[in-house]
Amino acid sequence: MTAAPKTETMAYLDNDIINGLPNHLKQYIIDQNYEGYTPVDHAVWRYIMRKSHDFLKDHAHESYVEGFGQAGIRVDTLPSIEEMNSFLSRIGWAAVTVDGFIPPAAFMEFQAHRVLVIAADMRQINHIEYTPAPDIVHEAAGHAPIIANPDYAEYLRRFGVIGSQAMSSRKDYELYEAIRHLSILKETIDADPDEIKKAEDLVDYRQENLGTPSEMGLLSRLHWWTVEYGLVGTLENPALYGAGLLSSIGESVNCLKPEVKKLPYNLSTADYAFDITTQQPQLFVTPDFQHLIDVLERFADTMAFRVGGCEGLAKAIECGSVSTCTYSSGLQVSGLFESMLQNKNRELIFIKATGPCNLAFQNKELPGHDRKYHAEGFSSPVGKLKGQAKPLEKMTEQELAAAGISEASKCNLEFESGIKVSGVLESSVKKDGQTILLTFDDCTVTHGKTTLFDPSWGKYDMAVGQSIISVFCGAADKDAYDQVSLVPRERTVKSDYNQESLRLHQLYQAVRDCRENQIDYDTLPAIWTELKKNYASDWLLPLEILELLEKKNLHPELAAEIRALLERLSKKDESKKRLIEDGLALLN
Repeated sequence: MTAAPKTETMAYLDNDIINGLPNHLKQYIIDQNYEGYTPVDHAVWRYIMRKSHDFLKDHAHESYVEGFGQAGIRVDTLPSIEEMNSFLSRIGWAAVTVDGFIPPAAFMEFQAHRVLVIAADMRQINHIEYTPAPDIVHEAAGHAPIIANPDYAEYLRRFGVIGSQAMSSRKDYELYEAIRHLSILKETIDADPDEIKKAEDLVDYRQENLGTPSEMGLLSRLHWWTVEYGLVGTLENPALYGAGLLSSIGESVNCLKPEVKKLPYNLSTADYAFDITTQQPQLFVTPDFQHLIDVLERFADTMAFRVGGCEGLAKAIECGSVSTCTYSSGLQVSGLFESMLQNKNRELIFIKATGPCNLAFQNKELPGHDRKYHAEGFSSPVGKLKGQAKPLEKMTEQELAAAGISEASKCNLEFESGIKVSGVLESSVKKDGQTILLTFDDCTVTHGKTTLFDPSWGKYDMAVGQSIISVFCGAADKDAYDQVSLVPRERTVKSDYNQESLRLHQLYQAVRDCRENQIDYDTLPAIWTELKKNYASDWLLPLEILELLEKKNLHPELAAEIRALLERLSKKDESKKRLIEDGLALLN
């Protein structure tokens, strides 16, 4: 038997990219547990790879074909993360294994760090053509080979950077949980059909009741129609590059048929929703990978993290998720934004967040300004001081003093918006030569007749900045903010095999040993006899036995018997017809 590669946690310890990940991402990483793959898993992988390679060598993008052998992926046996990382490290990427679907924001952030996320599970034999659940076929054989193309790799990285800042709603997360639950059920042996139907209905309901798609919802569509189900080239003669197509031996063939519409890829592609449970009615074709980057950047120009201001903050309030506002001074305020004030020109003049907040600079929490300190929320003006040519953050010490802003002194600040701040300046925080935060004692903040802060509420920390230049989803310093609650509670189901299944695994392993070690061919007739008697519905192991017999010119009568049985089975069972026919074609 071939020794299994080492793939436990030790495989990650010497990888600089993975070691450099923030803790909130490391929590998703699991061990691959290579020894947990069964002989049937390896046989399913081998069948898919042989069939896929035979088709994709003529229909996939040339970068995929070239990268397949370089990516630590072999046809005959499941890949190890250790071997994949050996390849990926040479092009500045890495791979980690995770438990099924992870939240989209985390998935995107891994990509931003040039880390490929690999679902460690292997699809069941009855889902050999397509599975809605992420598995090692989809992730390793679909994503990894083409990442060697520098333009495509840069597209993935940029998508990760942009996607990890996208506004995401609670409904987005609820849909993600429903999809994850359905994918787990679909890959659970002997799952209750009624439970699957209920899970499908829940996915449908949540998809239909998302309302206006969030930034993450729209980006997920662009990701689906490119990274997962993208075509490249011309509308008349496209090549496959999306991992969902490259890893599905059924859809890779069907997608090129005339019945599946081929549309040009552009910004309007984000208007097309998708369904993970079925094959796609249309696909989108990009002329090249640079075009993907161009479309992505045009979409990003509409997003809150680039727009900022009222429009950006309105998205944060609407999404109802923890978000970050970045002032022009560089100060970052993270929390659940509740409201804002605008002037008559609809310019942002005041922000308010509720619940625990923290303050950061360059994505690092400021000392003393954690969630415990700002447990009740945070609010602050935005804008320039009245009568001052310079923004407050850019004023020198002399200019601040001339404006009556000095530590241990009573200060009266009036903004152009009419907001007034009156209190004793206790301290200030400066970063990169700019003032980013002023802390007042005995402070009152008003806007006309409205009191925005009262001295009885304690010290007042006032953010400094002429404008809000960026608003993005999530905390600036996620580790400090402790966003660990997003790790899914529901885990994928590990199969518990009965004695009958374990014996079938042994038969698969025996045939695999014959093939790999080129010995014990005399055991094949006995294996066939037991298989025929006890596992009459199995079609894959007979194919593997037949392959060895015909390749070695052994037992021609037995080979003819097996071929005849497979042909009868393909006629009897429509679900296996194409699988068997394709398997037999590989032997010819």
